[in-house]
Amino acid sequence: MNDAATLVTSTSGTMVPTPNEDDLPRRFADFATFGDALDYAAQGKRGMNFHDPRGNLARVYPFSELRQDALAMARRLIAHGVKKEDRVALVAETGAEFAALFCGCIYAGAWPVPLPLPTSFGGKESYIDQLAVQLASSDPTILFYPAVIAEMAGAAAARQGCQGITWEDFAQTDAPECTLPTANPGDICYLQYSSGSTRFPHGVAVTHASLLNNLAGHAHGMKFQQSDRCISWLPWYHDMGLVGCFLSLIANQVSVDYLKTEDFARRPLAWLDLISRNPGTSCSYSPTFGYDICARRISSQSHVADRFDLSRWRIAGNGADMIRPDVMQSFVNAFAEAGFTADAFLPSYGLAEATLAVTVMPPGEGIRVELVEEERLSGTPRDLSRPARYRAIVNCGKAIKDMAVEVRGESGKALSDHHIGKVWCKGPSVMHSYFRDPESTAACLVDGWLDTGDMGYLVDGYLFIVGRAKDMIIINGKNHWPQDIEWAVEQLPGFHQGDIAAFSVETENGEEVPAVLVHCRVSDPEERIKLHDQIRDKVRSITGMNCVIELVPPRTLPRTSSGKLSRAKAKKLYLSGEIEPFKLAA
Repeated sequence: MNDAATLVTSTSGTMVPTPNEDDLPRRFADFATFGDALDYAAQGKRGMNFHDPRGNLARVYPFSELRQDALAMARRLIAHGVKKEDRVALVAETGAEFAALFCGCIYAGAWPVPLPLPTSFGGKESYIDQLAVQLASSDPTILFYPAVIAEMAGAAAARQGCQGITWEDFAQTDAPECTLPTANPGDICYLQYSSGSTRFPHGVAVTHASLLNNLAGHAHGMKFQQSDRCISWLPWYHDMGLVGCFLSLIANQVSVDYLKTEDFARRPLAWLDLISRNPGTSCSYSPTFGYDICARRISSQSHVADRFDLSRWRIAGNGADMIRPDVMQSFVNAFAEAGFTADAFLPSYGLAEATLAVTVMPPGEGIRVELVEEERLSGTPRDLSRPARYRAIVNCGKAIKDMAVEVRGESGKALSDHHIGKVWCKGPSVMHSYFRDPESTAACLVDGWLDTGDMGYLVDGYLFIVGRAKDMIIINGKNHWPQDIEWAVEQLPGFHQGDIAAFSVETENGEEVPAVLVHCRVSDPEERIKLHDQIRDKVRSITGMNCVIELVPPRTLPRTSSGKLSRAKAKKLYLSGEIEPFKLAA
């Protein structure tokens, strides 16, 4: 990479990526509207760089070119009849086309609604159903999508009576000059659906002011430097990918290298290749499973230091799911020879309802954990007849600028340090509302405070997240966290993160019991029985009771579009018979 590069092509005709450093003074998202942020970023030389599946540079897209294309898209949208506050749904494929359309919607005063790409799980009809439900919720005038999924996306649009257009076709339409509407800070900027929203989708309405406040907050928290460059494979239909690795980079003027999410899934080490080639300092985020995949993929290879140079990876962000310190340690062990250091890890906590970030670990502090008795985590009295069991809880950092965080008990009063309760937050970047859902909005927004639905505790201003309140398994008045059960089973040989899903089910006699679905890669019938008994004993040691243990085929357990295990969907598919466990010999 050539940090002095200012042109898309060099004199030799090869593409040159946008630079890390720029003469344009950096501003930390201190703009009135997102359009103002893009207008400013376009005055500099930084921008986006899209890479092919092998990590080779395929397209250089400076913010100046993005702005030109977005303004043209805004004129096309208005000529097409799109009005201010209309919703415009966009299938969020990582690329220049989506970026220009998303920003074009904002310039046109419309509300872009990013929706997921198809995943490997569920098939064609499942994807059409998911799109159709989210289209029904957001009520857009148009759905834009890449031509390669025209059949599926077009079917979903037709089902909802919504116009469907490929962005290839739309780019060929006229873009006559017109007056663009004026945006105000309090206007809605976009709608964000959570990655798991299918049956009861909640479109989070985010204003320009909320977005820019959050982008400024996490930029200050991460202490962006002139030499920083972002490298990302995160999907743009998830808040961490959309807000943290797309919108933030425009508002804070940071160059970025992109791999498509599906390309990362096939060749995860291409992500680390891109980081290695960056001559400046790297900022790159991933959920825990991304680090896990890379550590496992490299375990069979040698000469790590010959291929990778991770010494300038300044911020290795971690969020979007429960952070596993054991997985992070495995990553350090695998890539220490390549210069990676554990203090680069930057745990964080956030959610779409807060735009993105709520807390961020100060750079350089790395991952800090506390060992907490599982009985304390679940709020149940300790069984003195059994040895104490502990779980490592990760410190997710301090509240970002302008954000307040409280942990409240069942009475609704704030708890003191080290006491576990519901996590609440308040600040300018908390969402405006759930779109057209006043009841759900009122249920989680109280006097400006947002009920996150997560459980945790505070220590000296640092937030520790314990789990999702709705995931709690309650059996005979005793609470169990599903991840405690899942993590225990993962300690058995041959299992990886995401191989186990735990939830409660009702037996024929009406009693609630834990059910544990486990990916089984063993084909021998006798070995399956042994494995089943091993898992049963392991789970009984955690819960103190017999549980329903089901061995299921690999790749059966569903994930959300952002890659997280979906316990709720696993339970639904299991109870409906769509997940068929292996039958064990008598």
